Amino acid sequence: MNLTLPSGTPAYLSRPDSANRGLVVIPDIIGLRPLFADLCDSLSDRTGWAVTSFEPFPGQDLPGPSDPAFFEARSEAMFQLVDSQLLGDAAAAADATGCASVGLIGFCMGGMYALKASNHPRFSKVVSFYGMVHVPPAWAGPGQADPLAAIHSAQVGRAMAVVGSEDGYTPPGDVQELIDAGVRVELYEGADHGFVHDPSRPTHRADDAADAWAKAIEFLGS
Repeated sequence: MNLTLPSGTPAYLSRPDSANRGLVVIPDIIGLRPLFADLCDSLSDRTGWAVTSFEPFPGQDLPGPSDPAFFEARSEAMFQLVDSQLLGDAAAAADATGCASVGLIGFCMGGMYALKASNHPRFSKVVSFYGMVHVPPAWAGPGQADPLAAIHSAQVGRAMAVVGSEDGYTPPGDVQELIDAGVRVELYEGADHGFVHDPSRPTHRADDAADAWAKAIEFLGS
């Protein structure tokens, strides 16, 4: 069902009556859309958890992927984004599940924010799907902190990262930094950016996606 967080941010929630565990999903840079509502529903059906997602750029009329201005406009929106605002909405989304124990996952920029949430007390565990280990220069506004700072202050064992070996957003040196910081890393050889969450993407790899989902759900539920 659609809902509105206390901040006014649009969100979506799929909640079985028997849910005793929650999950927050931070979308990619395209934002909340039917893909993520469907993902909430499918994850809820699969796990029995209450699953919610929310719009990372509320109140902004940003161009879609087919618009030539998409990347520049979204990069500017990222530059203006404030961590406390987005993570505050993530915590509010966790509360909306009605569950005490809530995990968090994110994709692309949402995966970067999953890493930033690794030390957040509202979340039991986090999984980053191809999230940036360092804020890209074009996104590095004054409200953006480096994800590694959160990881280094988080309890070891709370974070997992799913990455592809061919993903330019997660180069080998950055992946090694995650490993050195105690993050569980699942590396998929030959996979590029965005290979899990959107079957319509040319980089989607069905077998790797199925494996990554199984490992992520097991990690979050343990």
